[in-house]
Amino acid sequence: MSNSRPTIADKRKTFRQLHEAGCFVIPNPWNVGTARYLQSLGFKALATTSSGHAHARGCPDGAQGRDDVLAHYRELTDATDVPLNADFENGFADEPEAVSENVARCIATGVAGLSIEDSPKSDTPLYDFDTAVARIKAARAAIDRAGGDVVLTARAENFLRGVADLDDVIRRLRAYAVAGADCLYAPGIKTREQIEAVVAAVAPKPVNFLNGAAFGFTVSDLAAMGVRRISVGGSLARVAMHAFIRAATEIARDGKFDGFSGLISNPELNKFFSDDRKKLSS
Repeated sequence: MSNSRPTIADKRKTFRQLHEAGCFVIPNPWNVGTARYLQSLGFKALATTSSGHAHARGCPDGAQGRDDVLAHYRELTDATDVPLNADFENGFADEPEAVSENVARCIATGVAGLSIEDSPKSDTPLYDFDTAVARIKAARAAIDRAGGDVVLTARAENFLRGVADLDDVIRRLRAYAVAGADCLYAPGIKTREQIEAVVAAVAPKPVNFLNGAAFGFTVSDLAAMGVRRISVGGSLARVAMHAFIRAATEIARDGKFDGFSGLISNPELNKFFSDDRKKLSS
């Protein structure tokens, strides 16, 4: 039977097209099983989660090394047929030249897109403006050298790092757009006014929004605000970890196993992954 799986080039073309119109959800798996299940639900693209993968490996978010993360990206791209966006944190470097080298390594894993944060792995909340812009330019240059088809997302981390200044967020995102970012992202903004201000400020470039239950926004709500891409970060991974902690704690503390009630069965999961493997090999 011939292999009809999409190529890396196919997935990158699809991912870029998804950003051109409409609004799509890009959920965040943290291993091959969750990635394949999300693909089976019909999601058109997936994104890694640094926190979800780190916690599954017994690490705090941000503690994993570059090579471990790159191996994770390659595993997910090899295991799925939809585009994968890499949460490449701060590029695993401070200096623009090193960011460029690491972005080249990230591209080599087969990802269709990658995001770069403007906060260092230190107590300093944000890179200074000029350095932050230079880092996006360096990432853009690495993508262009590799063919230019990988989608570059630039993140303004202000609201996650205690610098809740929307004017500075917008200033940074506009500069990142000029520096070559294809998609803009300000995780931590949460009100309609903030979202609409960011969308308007960087138009016509697409905006990614990190959604959560507390915000109360549906896909339709965010589409109406002009959001092009919706991600959930580590929330799905935390759903799984929360259920595990709750059930395990109940056993340890109360000697009860009520947390196992209503679970999907082992045969059901076996059947899903057996059927899924057959589809991937066809």
